[in-house]
Amino acid sequence: MGDSLLAITVIWGFIFIYAVMGTMDFGAGFWSMVYINRTKTNATDVANRYLSPTWEVTNVFIVAIVVALFSFFPRATFTLGTVLLIPGSIILLLLSIRSGFLVFSHYASSFKYRRALVYISGISGVLIPAFLIAVLPVSQGGFIDIIDGTQQLNLAKVFSSPHVYSFIGFAISSSLFLSSLLLADYSKSSDEMEAYAVYRRDALITGPLSLLMAIFIMITMQSEASWLYDRMMQFKPLLYGSVGLFVVAGIALLLPSQKGKGMPRLAVVSIILQYFLASYVYGRSHLPYVVYPNVTIENGFTHPDAFHSLFIVYIVGFAILFPGFFYFWRLFMKDNKEYSKKKPY
Repeated sequence: MGDSLLAITVIWGFIFIYAVMGTMDFGAGFWSMVYINRTKTNATDVANRYLSPTWEVTNVFIVAIVVALFSFFPRATFTLGTVLLIPGSIILLLLSIRSGFLVFSHYASSFKYRRALVYISGISGVLIPAFLIAVLPVSQGGFIDIIDGTQQLNLAKVFSSPHVYSFIGFAISSSLFLSSLLLADYSKSSDEMEAYAVYRRDALITGPLSLLMAIFIMITMQSEASWLYDRMMQFKPLLYGSVGLFVVAGIALLLPSQKGKGMPRLAVVSIILQYFLASYVYGRSHLPYVVYPNVTIENGFTHPDAFHSLFIVYIVGFAILFPGFFYFWRLFMKDNKEYSKKKPY
């Protein structure tokens, strides 16, 4: 494996981890908002107990993505800056609003003010994945114009493209699907069976919707980014395997079990594998382009010596961080006794 390919693989790994963790986190904030008035199901408390420890952890990976992108591919900085300037600025604003209001909502003494803060954090949170994923269709080409020798993002094309909106719809539906699926598993582990029934129902509704949006992406891609569509069609067995894993997840939610109907843990694992296969096919088909057709992983790559030093730093850094993430998972996702004792903030 060449250095540039190894570098983009590391970045894509960060993106995948953040995509899964981030969408679960942002979706959980939305469900906390939706069920804030339904105290009998305890659904909002379950979502808040998940949000309390996780929203800080997910931000580690978005920082790692940005730093790795601009340190591994500095020669692509100008084009990437052009692509990411508008959506990146909006994302930073929404992240600030969402994080601030999420914290304030737990300290507000009045339910009226707390509800308003939860609404703002919930809505802003579900918009973040929509703007994040908009970078992908832009990177497929056709949205950057060269005017007087400088590259400029054509916002009129971006906001009038069905392909961009198909990605946005997929991001929102996937956020709601992944978060409801994880919260169903989280609720069942916590013996919150009323909340489990609510989130299981939500997963069964949003799951097919996210699959439809994925199909819509492929339909619009065929006309707006045919070069990428043709390449993805070379991996049909993996795409069919991805759909098969989605079916396995749906069946898992319908199977009988000892405690309530459904096996959410199996569904979560199947869906994560499904998204991994789909993201692998997309990323592999997108190579060697970072931004089609001008920026590739070769012409945007840093000096090999600099890459080797940076890569060692990343290995050491994440060798330190991942044991902490593993401990975090055991503490907040598997210690059922702690669930019943602790309340958010």
